[in-house]
Amino acid sequence: MTRERPQDAPTEEPTRELARELARELVGMMAADGAATRQAHSPDLAEQAAWRRLTARHGDRLAEIMAEHGWPTERAVGPEAAKAAWLVAQHSDRRLDVQRRAAELMAGAVARGEASARDLAFLQDRPAVNEGREQRYGTQIGAVVDGRPVPWPCQEPERLDERRAEVGIEPFDEYTARFAPK
Repeated sequence: MTRERPQDAPTEEPTRELARELARELVGMMAADGAATRQAHSPDLAEQAAWRRLTARHGDRLAEIMAEHGWPTERAVGPEAAKAAWLVAQHSDRRLDVQRRAAELMAGAVARGEASARDLAFLQDRPAVNEGREQRYGTQIGAVVDGRPVPWPCQEPERLDERRAEVGIEPFDEYTARFAPK
């Protein structure tokens, strides 16, 4: 009797050696991302273009990893590399297909207890905003009005903090207080 593979399961479980290589690669992508983040909103258009090329390249590579191995979970690649995979997906704003696929695979990993529901909420909101849909958890800030961060439009804003609590995100006012000018 053959077992049917779930849609979100990896096509090939990485060996221990391959998992270490993937972990090093993902952590390296996170480091490069961190070093280049300031370029994302630089007034220098060449720096913005460099940021876009970097995040597109990282998104392409994450797509390959997900196609071959599924979502890079903590169990498979370790906590730092799993966080790096999430960051790469989060910053793949010009590769909505990668963001959507990552969110789909990560949702399966969350359901199995192998990934963070909090991180998934951020990853679900990001493509929603990028596609012009309402976000669910209010993780994406649209503007600052009178010194106060305002989220992009949200589903049922009156229930926002309730949904945030369900996935381990602090209330919106506490979250945004970190971004408010001092």
